[in-house]
Amino acid sequence: MITIESVAACTINLPLANPVQIATRRIAGRFYTLVRVRCSDGSEGVGICHSGTRFGGLATAAVREMFRPLLLGQDPHRTEGLWQAMYQDSLLNGRSGAVMRALSAIDIALWDRNARSASLPLWRYLGAVSEGTIPVYASGGYYGRSGTPDDLRREMEAYVDAGFKAAKIKIGGAPALDLARVAAAREVLGDSRQLMLDANNAWDNLPAALGALRPMLAYQPLFIEEPFGPDDNDNHARLAAALPVPLATGELVAGRWGHRELMERAKITVLQPDAAVCGGITEFRRIAAAAAVAGISVAPHSFQDIHAHLVASTPNALFLEYFTDETIVPIGIVLTRRVKVTDGVAVLPQEPGLGFDFDETVVSRHAVDPWS
Repeated sequence: MITIESVAACTINLPLANPVQIATRRIAGRFYTLVRVRCSDGSEGVGICHSGTRFGGLATAAVREMFRPLLLGQDPHRTEGLWQAMYQDSLLNGRSGAVMRALSAIDIALWDRNARSASLPLWRYLGAVSEGTIPVYASGGYYGRSGTPDDLRREMEAYVDAGFKAAKIKIGGAPALDLARVAAAREVLGDSRQLMLDANNAWDNLPAALGALRPMLAYQPLFIEEPFGPDDNDNHARLAAALPVPLATGELVAGRWGHRELMERAKITVLQPDAAVCGGITEFRRIAAAAAVAGISVAPHSFQDIHAHLVASTPNALFLEYFTDETIVPIGIVLTRRVKVTDGVAVLPQEPGLGFDFDETVVSRHAVDPWS
């Protein structure tokens, strides 16, 4: 029987050449935990999670100290059983945050390894819905890069020129500026393209959210993302009842139980699980299936090179979030291959597994906690 022979992790810190601003904070750099699982037959798989902007080694420590002892000698095909073993063993320290992100990165690496061993791209291994391309939207509109309406207009024009049929911008700052930015984005996108608005947990009360959002409804947003904090289910439900626009959230929520709360209590109708946060590909699939039963769409958050496979194998997935500016979400510099967009759609990779490996030259340049 093939068994797991080693589980290695390292922490990298990727500073942003030009820091960006969202409604609630400034982002000057991002930590990532990289995971590599190697099996007794020589096969390997890789996984990633975003470890935040400070204390980036927490997830890496969890991989090494909490989970590795549970995995060595185990069958890599036991993704469900290994997930349950890791989750159960980490109940006191885990269930969300850095520990769940560590579990997520390991789970992603196991799926990558298994798909590679089957000589199939992951989206085919999971059971393809798509046949080679998937819908995509351009994610951007940060205050630090396109704070003024004119800056944002130029950014939207670049997306249109590249063939994108949908785009998302940041809101949650000064209401007058936000309204001008939304108007500029809609002007460039026209009526035929979709516009999404991301508040990044900007508000903590219903009146403030309503006051900011109601004037924006004239510009026909497809959804409003993260108006409140990830656990503020009651305010999400009140806002959902007050606005005729779907609310989207979930990128910071771990586990199927947290996402059930979003669907049932917060009345979220566009769920945004992140496989590198929620519990890996194993848990993402459970969440997506539960959402499908409830008639709810999923639109996974970030990590386009991982989530392309999940969008392509999830019947109720809307589209892929795609960052054209790699200096905002810089993990791409570490990967040997990226998902590409052509004529406004993402072209699915044909290589086995996730379709990429880590560029060790780049990893070593940015490692703050080397492989071990």
